[in-house]
Amino acid sequence: MKTSIATVSISGSLPDKLEAIAAAGFDGIEIFEQDFIAHDGSPADVGRMVRDIGLEIMLFQPFRDFEALPEPMRVKAFDRAELKFDLMEELGTDLVLVCSSVHPKALGGIDRAAADFNELGERAAKRGLRVGFEALAWGTHVNDHRDAWEIVRRADHPNVGLILDSFHTLGRKIDPDTIRRIPGDRIFFVQLADAPLIEMDLLYWSRHFRNMPGEGDLAVTDFMRAVMATGYTGPISLEIFNDQFRGGSSKTIAKDGYRSLVALMDDVRAAEPEAKIDLPSMPSRSAVEGVAFVEFATRGEDAAATEALLKTLGFVRAGRHISKELTLWTQGDIRIVLNSETTGLASSAYTMHGTTVCDIGLSVGNAKETVERATRLGANPFSQPLGPGELDIPAIRGLSGSVLHFIDEASGLRDVWSVEFEPTDAEAGGDAGLTRIDHLAQTMSYDEMLSWSLFYTALFQMRKSPMVDVVDPDGLVRSQAVEAHDGAFRITLNGAETHRTMAGNFLAESFGASVQHIALATDDIFATAQSLAEREFQPLPIPPNYYADLASRFDLDAELLARLEQANILYDRVEDGEFFQLYSRPFAGGMFFEIVERRGGYAGYGAPNAPFRIAAQKRLMRPAGMPKR
Repeated sequence: MKTSIATVSISGSLPDKLEAIAAAGFDGIEIFEQDFIAHDGSPADVGRMVRDIGLEIMLFQPFRDFEALPEPMRVKAFDRAELKFDLMEELGTDLVLVCSSVHPKALGGIDRAAADFNELGERAAKRGLRVGFEALAWGTHVNDHRDAWEIVRRADHPNVGLILDSFHTLGRKIDPDTIRRIPGDRIFFVQLADAPLIEMDLLYWSRHFRNMPGEGDLAVTDFMRAVMATGYTGPISLEIFNDQFRGGSSKTIAKDGYRSLVALMDDVRAAEPEAKIDLPSMPSRSAVEGVAFVEFATRGEDAAATEALLKTLGFVRAGRHISKELTLWTQGDIRIVLNSETTGLASSAYTMHGTTVCDIGLSVGNAKETVERATRLGANPFSQPLGPGELDIPAIRGLSGSVLHFIDEASGLRDVWSVEFEPTDAEAGGDAGLTRIDHLAQTMSYDEMLSWSLFYTALFQMRKSPMVDVVDPDGLVRSQAVEAHDGAFRITLNGAETHRTMAGNFLAESFGASVQHIALATDDIFATAQSLAEREFQPLPIPPNYYADLASRFDLDAELLARLEQANILYDRVEDGEFFQLYSRPFAGGMFFEIVERRGGYAGYGAPNAPFRIAAQKRLMRPAGMPKR
């Protein structure tokens, strides 16, 4: 299976694009005409440059407004085609994409178009070239792959075939299974793009909102299952038009593209075992069974302050590392590690970010296979020298240079706590009723959100929820939850577009730290709140106006409302469940803990409360630019 990407999909000059595409692992490119027109080399120079970097030009595109034109426009269309054939020969490619006409004077007609393509096929054959016809979703007369196929079928020429594009099929809500009736050898090329479901003009939607397979909401897997069921064995290519990508890193976008393509085809192979997919096997997505630990890099006075906060939350120091400056704090199934090392990962993280989450441990079925899949999909493996008695725990790099370690039962890695840590004397006053980590919240720039949602869903058995807008008093933050199907692992991705929001200020103040808050679960939030108060935990103060509004929105018992207000607990309710939230005050430049109780079938994250929580937090934080005390 050859992989390809259209040069229009990523940002930068043509050499920058080619370098990024080759580094990501693609076999070839669709060369978009504007890219080499803007380049200062000849078509022959461009062809050599592509081949010298290890790629091939699999498709030249686009050739527009060709079929079913009246004379003398028809003659001129063939003249234009001959010039493009000259260009293709110089570039060193044999396939051109002809997209269905949107010309206002096009006459339409299946037979008329078929006759034009038969003649174009004759001309192409004389040069050893091929012609692919694609139905644009907004084409004037042809906007359905079924009509495009009928034209190709009637053209009846071996040098004329069909080009399929997932967006044009799925964007028009055409059943992709209709593709199964097309002979695979008559499909010359397949292009892929996903997109969020938005009701808007098809052309505008396509030109601005396409994204990588798995980043949107279209049934791209079903589309490719149908394509591969035909016996198609040609290239699989990405054609992405996206305003966000045009301003992003070419290397990141190319890497995401390759990850999305390989993950998609691995899914298709599993669903269509008879399909001919020449792709090296790799482990399937791992099921994340929970968060095994969260590790903070911290030091000195910051470490003392973090320890004090953990104590007010009911954590106890359960162990010290046998050879390093690490302490283990536990409560229920929650493990928090404080790392005060002056070398290695944690030291680098502390130097850059201050107190920060530098490492997240995930419990999986097979740690080695998890890393194998991740590296096959372009993730960077992580390792550092082991100290005496330490276990070699598989790991990869995560957001902002942080690390994800994977712990499983079969390899004995879950014994790390007894192998690497010496128990400390039991401390009094532990256990405030916190049971496990409910979710983690990672903060990033808005431009990174699609990339990291793809990262999690391609590596793990996780699904993403629709993106929502979180209102900050100083702007908007985009938020999207990605979670395991059983809720054992949940993570929210929060994208900031301005430093004025709390999320954006956290990024600026921490120089891009990854985790902004950790949500801890309890089975009885009122008992937990009482226990925390006894430990002198300082909750985030919520103003009385919030509870007055709560009384107007929900039919709450007066006693319950009073208990909520007294404990500074926020509340939300849906048809099948309730949600309770209690927050710590911000620490370490904007990090915080959240304590949650879910009742019934509540699966959300309390989004209606976010504006009030953020406003309360910002009241306690120093203004941007003010020195630390």
